[in-house]
Amino acid sequence: MSTVTGVQGEERHEYTTAESRQIRTRSLRLLGSLLQPLRAQLWLTLAIIVVSTAAQVAGPAIIAYGIDQGLPALMQQDWMPVGLAGLAYLVTGAVGAFLIAWYISLAARISQAVLIELRTRVFLHTQKLSLEFHESYTSGRIISRQTSDLDAIRELLDEGINQLVRGVLYMVFTAIALVWLDWVSGLVLLATLVPLALLTRWFQVRSQKMFRRSRVASASLIVKFVETMTGIRAVQAFRTQRRNEREFGDLVEDYRDVNARVLGLFAVYNPSLALIGNIAVAVVLLVGGFRVVDGALEVGVLLATVLYTKRFFDPMEELAMFYNSYQSAASALEKISGVLEEEPSVPDPAHPVDLWKARGHVRFEGVEFAYTPDRVVLPRFDLDLPAGQTVALVGSTGAGKSTLAKLIARFYDPSDGVVDLDGVDLRSLHPKDLRRAIVMVTQEAYLFSGSVADNIALGRPDASYDEIVASAKAVGAHEFIEGLPNGYDTDVNKRGGRVSAGQRQLISFARAFLADPAVLILDEATSSLDIPSERLVQEGLQSLLADRTAVIIAHRLSTVAIADRVLVMEHGRIVEDGAPSELIGGSGRFAALHAAWRDSLV
Repeated sequence: MSTVTGVQGEERHEYTTAESRQIRTRSLRLLGSLLQPLRAQLWLTLAIIVVSTAAQVAGPAIIAYGIDQGLPALMQQDWMPVGLAGLAYLVTGAVGAFLIAWYISLAARISQAVLIELRTRVFLHTQKLSLEFHESYTSGRIISRQTSDLDAIRELLDEGINQLVRGVLYMVFTAIALVWLDWVSGLVLLATLVPLALLTRWFQVRSQKMFRRSRVASASLIVKFVETMTGIRAVQAFRTQRRNEREFGDLVEDYRDVNARVLGLFAVYNPSLALIGNIAVAVVLLVGGFRVVDGALEVGVLLATVLYTKRFFDPMEELAMFYNSYQSAASALEKISGVLEEEPSVPDPAHPVDLWKARGHVRFEGVEFAYTPDRVVLPRFDLDLPAGQTVALVGSTGAGKSTLAKLIARFYDPSDGVVDLDGVDLRSLHPKDLRRAIVMVTQEAYLFSGSVADNIALGRPDASYDEIVASAKAVGAHEFIEGLPNGYDTDVNKRGGRVSAGQRQLISFARAFLADPAVLILDEATSSLDIPSERLVQEGLQSLLADRTAVIIAHRLSTVAIADRVLVMEHGRIVEDGAPSELIGGSGRFAALHAAWRDSLV
């Protein structure tokens, strides 16, 4: 089975011919959907290109007419043929210039419309994709889709298409004009097409592989840079600068080598192209010169055929540059279309069920979950969480606590069984009701650029200022927010860089409480808080969680004190289930964990 080297993410991948064909079809389908709404503008643009190219190609024929018809007439004091030739040359030049300017304007509009639509599609679609996709697809690769890949497509639309369409039309019209003026010169040109086709095919085969490698190398550079800058704290904390320098240097060297090999192809192609063109012009001039001497060809026609032969090869260099843009854009379009073809592993229900007022009763029935078929994280189990109950999940790292919480939040769907809320399968629940009823606060308290108030109101944009302040007071965030330069209007800067980790966590708590969910999940959400802040939050939690179902995952067993019920998990199974006081007084796993925690405080 034949294979084709392609790009999978940022890795080299050997595609079968069938896979390569499917990817091409997928990319063309995407391109067609982008161009479909612009049909009228595309046809107008094509008409403009045809007319403007014809006007450009008419020049040498007009010159031939002026020489062969105008000069003899001028010697007879007849100025009309020369005047007509000069006027025609000026008119075709002016029409060509006007149409080219019009074309550039139309092409820019089409290009920007396509890019805006494609950029928007990528952004909206990646938001819809499930957590599973984002956990496996790095942020650097997503950024590469929105930056370097879209830039490659922009270059193709802005310049590449122009080079292709105008170049091909120019060559076709030039060849037609040459044959019309002198078929013998046309045969000479036809003979040069054989070495020209062989040279172009050689360039195409080799450049295709090089341009794909160039895209991979470029994307790898971006991914490495973005991940290093995103994780700069870890880089500096573990002093990995030297190692990163070596790895980034290797990527830069690889990118340079690939581009050097691409330039090497042009170093062979362009001079060879010029040589073939010069040979063609020399042969046309030589053969035509003998025919002029024999009286079989007029001088003006000879000049026109030489000009046409030379001009025929002029667009070839541009077409080679187009192939550069095309290869980069085709590779970019493959990766973008791949992202857009991704389906959410947690799809929205086809027939959603509304749940206007959730009570918070969560139930697991015959649930089993596996990230991959051979990696079962949660073996089959049943669990009932009554509405209004505060449940603490404890256990060692990797026991399955966060996975269970993600199933409740429907970040994932169970491999088997049902998770329901108030008797409604989460897979059938309307997305708006699901997100309103269940809120999860994670260990990473992510803040967006904007004011503190905007971040608190993320889940309820219509909340009043008083409601925002009340939610902050409830979790103990009001005091430090008031101490910020502009209080609730303080810009937290990118990713909340203006406030501490603990303060970011308190703001995320206020955000969750303002959303007023029926089920609140806290996944290691107090890990960034110091002891005074944690106690303050716990005081707020005791009152705020009274009327809602809460699932709290925490290594700090002090947090468990506010729970009505404790579930101890080991290897994906619930090994203990009971009230905190009941389990502490026993001899099980939780009692041992609590004793160890108590001893650590001494």
